[in-house]
Amino acid sequence: MRRTRRNIRAAVAVPLLALVASGCSTGADRDEDTVRVVYQKFGTFIAMDSLMRQVKEDFEDANPGVTVELNAIEAQAEDYQTQVNLMNGSPSEAPDLIYQDTFTINQDADAGYLMPLDDRFDAWDERDQYSDQEAVAVTSLDGQRYGVMLGTDVRGLWYNTELLESAGIDTPWAPSTWDDVLDTARTVRAELGDDVVPLNVYSGTPAGEMASLQGFQMLLSGTEDTLFDDASERWVTGGTGFTDALGFVRTLYEEDLTLDPQDALDANVGTVNNEERIPSGGMAISLEGSWATQSWIEEANQPWPEWEEVMEFAPMPTQNGQGAGATSMSGGWALSMGANATDPDLAWEVMTYALNQENGVKFAIEGGQIPVRADVAEDPAFLEESPKAEEFAALVDITGFRPAYSEYPRISLAVQEAMESVMLGQATPEEAATIYAEEVEGIVGPDNVTTGS
Repeated sequence: MRRTRRNIRAAVAVPLLALVASGCSTGADRDEDTVRVVYQKFGTFIAMDSLMRQVKEDFEDANPGVTVELNAIEAQAEDYQTQVNLMNGSPSEAPDLIYQDTFTINQDADAGYLMPLDDRFDAWDERDQYSDQEAVAVTSLDGQRYGVMLGTDVRGLWYNTELLESAGIDTPWAPSTWDDVLDTARTVRAELGDDVVPLNVYSGTPAGEMASLQGFQMLLSGTEDTLFDDASERWVTGGTGFTDALGFVRTLYEEDLTLDPQDALDANVGTVNNEERIPSGGMAISLEGSWATQSWIEEANQPWPEWEEVMEFAPMPTQNGQGAGATSMSGGWALSMGANATDPDLAWEVMTYALNQENGVKFAIEGGQIPVRADVAEDPAFLEESPKAEEFAALVDITGFRPAYSEYPRISLAVQEAMESVMLGQATPEEAATIYAEEVEGIVGPDNVTTGS
């Protein structure tokens, strides 16, 4: 890892807002021996900050004269992306390395913010540790690789065994249809009263991508419809599955089976759920990601050592138990290289160091991740610290992914708006679906829309 660097110059730190205000657009003052890394640090997610602090310490110790400059942005995903875009708008402020949700790779590549990594990745002696699934997630529509994943995830139903058993429900719990899930929530409400939230499904615009992916798309993927039709390469509207998914959300609020709307529409709802409501016994079931454990482990903000004795995970059933009987949606974050990287060779060294096996194990454990490196997935330390790893891995074969097109973020917002209008009683599922269809046509054009089942 040690390298001999050229002459060391003092880094010039220029605040982002000052750059924007002054219209500065030159990268001439960038220190070629400084690698600027930008990443998200928000709510319960502190794993990336922990990883990059360790990378900074180790890499700088081994490479005197090199600085790994950390830029941790404390914002939810949508605001984080906006701030990264602002940084990319100025070459002197642009990051060398970017931690990003893989579904944003296409839009960032289209905008010219990212550097293709095919040649570097193909020459990397650790490339064979990565799966084909990883390659698909970080390859844009132009066929080029623009990142390397740190990990992936699945989604399902986390449930509190003590609460379900107190309500008279047998555990392990294995719902086989949506009706089974709703009936369990009804029983919890009837038996345990108002002190326990029966079922959490993220919904509404403040929850952002949590609502769209963990909430709506987890439901939609259990129907016969999809957001996007791969065969025709068109966005899907007007399907019964879309309306049924909104109907599920409406049932939760009509029957008081979930959070009060004001709590559900809190932008920090995910943090509050996983750090407070679930550990305190205030929530029975949550449709959540496999990474929820990062809120409870020893390194978390508020550790909950008892979680392994209390919490279990069940796959989310399809609507009527059809198909595989269960469904999941997956995401995952990657490290990408900025198109304005001052020294791409040095940036790649820092990037691959952050991605090595040792750091991969650290990130998988602390971030509640499903490894995408084979040697991390087989590592004894990971297996010992990740008791649900086999359950999560079993869902990878049936999981789905968001349509990684540049229009997706606007489509996702339209989904969130449809959910919010239904949960607040401002529209019926049918009305919200009609409005959504009109919005999608306005976003992508009528020729790029097809009708669902």
